[in-house]
Amino acid sequence: MIKVFPAFIFLITFFIGLASTQAQETDLSRVIDMHVHAGPDSRPRAMNDFEAARMARDAGLRAIVLKNHFTMTADRAALAMAQVEGLEIFGGVALNRAVGGINPEAVRQLVAFDGGRGKVVWLPTFDAEFYVKRAGTGDTYVSVMENESPVADLLQVFQIIAENSLLLAMGHSAPEEVLALIPIAKQQGVEQILVTHVFGQEATAQQMQQMADAGAKMELDWLAAYTDPGLLRDYAAAIQSIGAEHFIISSDFGQAGNPDHATGMKQFIKALTEVGINQTQLGMLAEQNPATLLGLD
Repeated sequence: MIKVFPAFIFLITFFIGLASTQAQETDLSRVIDMHVHAGPDSRPRAMNDFEAARMARDAGLRAIVLKNHFTMTADRAALAMAQVEGLEIFGGVALNRAVGGINPEAVRQLVAFDGGRGKVVWLPTFDAEFYVKRAGTGDTYVSVMENESPVADLLQVFQIIAENSLLLAMGHSAPEEVLALIPIAKQQGVEQILVTHVFGQEATAQQMQQMADAGAKMELDWLAAYTDPGLLRDYAAAIQSIGAEHFIISSDFGQAGNPDHATGMKQFIKALTEVGINQTQLGMLAEQNPATLLGLD
């Protein structure tokens, strides 16, 4: 009879466990994070653009979108991409007061800047009427609609987006505003529309279904679920009932004290798996749908 020593059994068990862990390691090679905050910024950030890009590249991500609430990031994306090979990097502009609000010229310059990395136009975020009124700060805000019609210059912004195959993101607009603007943007020729962190904008299940029916994708962000884990069940319910083809996932990380973006995406994917989202659905959420929005596929 062959004697099996305890130490040998321990080693076999260890290596089987190690192999299993490696096999389950999240593959980020086609994953895209469309909500990446980094410095320099007027808000505390955990890393700068170059550091964020290097960490995303080293983790294997396919692409990232640099977002700043107060300045254009097309130029920063071009600089980062010149320094960090092996990663697609895009930027955009959020139409807050810092760039003149609903300002067609800001969008024209996004397109015109060297490098061609300008891709996303966000409607107002921190300066959105819905966001400011909900916060109750009394701050000046930027409206996107007046008397149930788009404000002056917004149709021109839509036209520039359409002419240059940009992505329109809805910022921190109210769900009612989003639903009113989607068909108007599409009439102007806008093809790709993203509803920014749709749960953060307090859309109901019915409103989310209407957004999906209107042809928009909706963003589910990890930052919100990271701070409120109970939100994951709501995310999963929306994905299952409306369909993964209508959503993307993003980290929305970069705040000082939070993990890096790739770590956030890994955590998000793992958490969604644990609440019943399958690999096919995850592929749509993290890979295919973001690639379509950015024109990569």
